[in-house]
Amino acid sequence: MSLDCGIVGLPNVGKSTIFSALTAAPAAAENFPFCTIEPNIGIVDLPDERLDFLESVFHPKKKIPACVKFVDIAGLIKGAAKGEGLGNQFLANIRETSVIAHVVRCFDNPDIMHVREDAKAEAEINPLDDILTINMELALADLDTVNKRREKVERSVRALGKDEEKRLSSWMSAVEKIKPFLEEGKAARQAELTDDEKKSVYDMHLLTIKPQLYVCNIDESSIPSGSNNYVETVKKIAAEEGSDVVVICGKFEADLSEITDPLERKEFMESAGLKESGLTTLAHKAYGLMGLRTFFTGGEDECRAWTIRKGDTAPKAAGVIHTDFEKGFIKAEAYTIDDLRKYGSEAKIKEAGKYRIEGKDYVVQDGDVLFFKFNV
Repeated sequence: MSLDCGIVGLPNVGKSTIFSALTAAPAAAENFPFCTIEPNIGIVDLPDERLDFLESVFHPKKKIPACVKFVDIAGLIKGAAKGEGLGNQFLANIRETSVIAHVVRCFDNPDIMHVREDAKAEAEINPLDDILTINMELALADLDTVNKRREKVERSVRALGKDEEKRLSSWMSAVEKIKPFLEEGKAARQAELTDDEKKSVYDMHLLTIKPQLYVCNIDESSIPSGSNNYVETVKKIAAEEGSDVVVICGKFEADLSEITDPLERKEFMESAGLKESGLTTLAHKAYGLMGLRTFFTGGEDECRAWTIRKGDTAPKAAGVIHTDFEKGFIKAEAYTIDDLRKYGSEAKIKEAGKYRIEGKDYVVQDGDVLFFKFNV
């Protein structure tokens, strides 16, 4: 399963506009359903003030940030699970992602057609119905996956007996918990599964077991407050599901993405009452939901943010830089960005006794600055 975030939603809710602003690599955004057929893929630098601070200390020749991969998946409509529109193809694209960003239209515009059940029929803008439509299609697709696998499991148990039933017990108990949610159009991730149960259903790559966040696409008039009635509806739904919400004005972010001068960008955001781009928030949220963490390396040649999974040990982190580093790992010299802020230099950190030597079992923490010793 690749580490990327799939952007989904109904047609014409602003997915491609947001994707284009994210990646500054324009995707088609014409005003008709299924404009996006093949998924657009973009790699987005992850803004990180910690890396900026590291750069200010070391003054390196280059600075390399961490990245997030986004996939712009075409609009789904009611019936997608049965192949309506280009449903089967789009659902397959979603299945390959690790996190879902569900874009919901939270703006009025008579010039942009809103569709839900029929790609050629205008529908009322209603975030509740829009979300239920997408969630139901994803749940129905998962229910079909579960039922097909269940048939195979039952045949296997009949053929091989008690030992096979015991081997598959975690899978069967997981499905018993998941299935009622799917039948109600709810997400599999809402079921309380044990670690063994989660592992047992992983290879089905269920759509609704993936972490999801809602992206409210608002109009420019709603930027000052950061909300409107549509957004409040989405927030209520998200709270019930335990999902995150990011509020973005796709139009504003698209305009912002065309400004390259940092000072002009800052002034443009401040003119709208924003301290940070909504897309920056989205990138960080997606990164966190993927279970990713960042460690840093710093020096005169390069300051760099490296991506690891939560819970990775020091040798695993070393292997991200080069496989030889992991194979020949000896130790990691470590301190935190916060220590660097407090003491100002590596020498001062050492004087304060905050410079650490970590071994093979050390679990790397988000924000660590590491220097690896290895032997090949």
